[in-house]
Formats: sequence, C-alpha cells, structure tokens
Amino acid sequence: MSPAAAGTVSMSIGGVLTLLRPEFPDISISKIRFLEAEGLIEPQRSPSGYRKFGPADIERLRYVLRVQRDRYLPLRVIKDQLEAMDRGLEPAGPTPAEAEHCEDPDGDPGSAGRDGATVLLDRPGLIAAAGIQDADLARLEEFGLIQPHRPRPGEPAAEAVVYDGDALVVARLVAALGRYGVEPRHLRQTKAAADREAALVEQIVAPLLHRRGARAKAGAEETVRDLLALTSRLHTVLVTTALAPRLGR
Repeated sequence: MSPAAAGTVSMSIGGVLTLLRPEFPDISISKIRFLEAEGLIEPQRSPSGYRKFGPADIERLRYVLRVQRDRYLPLRVIKDQLEAMDRGLEPAGPTPAEAEHCEDPDGDPGSAGRDGATVLLDRPGLIAAAGIQDADLARLEEFGLIQPHRPRPGEPAAEAVVYDGDALVVARLVAALGRYGVEPRHLRQTKAAADREAALVEQIVAPLLHRRGARAKAGAEETVRDLLALTSRLHTVLVTTALAPRLGR
C-alpha cells in the first residue's frame, strides 16, 4: 500500500482522482464510476450518497488500473482475479482464448483506444497479426470497417499501403464475432452508428478544440473519454434491456 493511501481514512472520488492521476494520467471520474458499475470496486457511500474510498478501495482500484495498463487484461479476467484474491487465492491469468483478445489497452468501453494507433503494418503483416485471410480484409474494407492509414501532417508519405493498430484491433474483434456467425456485412449499422456518435462527440467538443493551449487540448481529450464511457455504457444497457424479455429476465 502506498504511503499516501496508508494515511487516508476516507477520500472522495475527486481526491482519488488527484491521488492516482500521476501514476495513471488517463484516469477520469467516469472511468472510476464505470469500474464501480462493473463491480470491480465497491466504495462506501456517505449518508448523503457521496462515494467514500478507504485505503483498501484505493489499492484495489490501483490494482485494476495497473493490470489494465501493464497486462492488457479485459475486465472479466480482472474481476475473476479480484474474486480469487478476496478468497485468499493466487489470481489466475487469462486463458489462451482470452489472452488472444486482450488488445484493448483499457478493457473499458469508455477508453479512446488510440494507444495502438502508432503501430503500422503492411497488408501481409495485418493479415498475419489478425489471423485472417486476404479476402476477409477485403470485406472489412468493403464495408468501411477498416481503412488504410493516412499519413498525418509532417509524416512521410508511405510508399506502400499500411494499417494502424486500430485496424488490427478491429480485424481481431470482427474475426472473434465471426465465430458466432457475424459477418462484416452484418456490421454496417454498427459502423453507421459509430460514425453518428463520432459526429455527436465532435459537435460537443468543437468549442474546446477552437481554444488554444495544452490545457484546452487536454480538456477536449478528457471530454471525449467521458462521453465515450457514457455512450458505451448506455449502449450496453439498452441492448441488455432489449434482450431481457427474450432471455426470460
């Protein structure tokens, strides 16, 4: 346990944010709330309803954030590990199937997921890394799910077609969905919905983007992360609610 946390009786969510941000710069209030909603942390509540984090809560949150960042584990695996630790057991690692799909850097629907954007692969490299065929990649491109990387201002123009880390994540996710019979053509509405959501987020953060300075840019990025966390959580709840009658719930 860190010395800062050890001397803390209880702390508000804002205080936790201040405490952990030096180690986890991308942490946000919405992410902490999301982890609570997913059952990974369970802070106490004051009589007025405010979250109160004790030392154990802070260390538990720090563990979750650290294994997300350093080991790229999905939340399901982290939750299983925490439950094992609560029972005094040694936490198990992800299964091979789970490890195969740990490319999401945060395991959080609210994450912007751009850490892999600096990875560049040529076409054969993407096909090999994603475990797909050339025809599969062609279909992903046909339905707009993957696009070649376009050099940013100041980058040298690529002589060959290349793909970034986001394309790799998409290819692997679609390949995983394919095991359930989902094909790229079935995901056209998903892509269209993502484009509409991106337009909505862009409209909201546009005033921040017009301001100058690093603080404005950081504020825009924080707003994007918060909005994505909220809309992703909303999407999950809406889909779950729609399926509930069919599942007899």
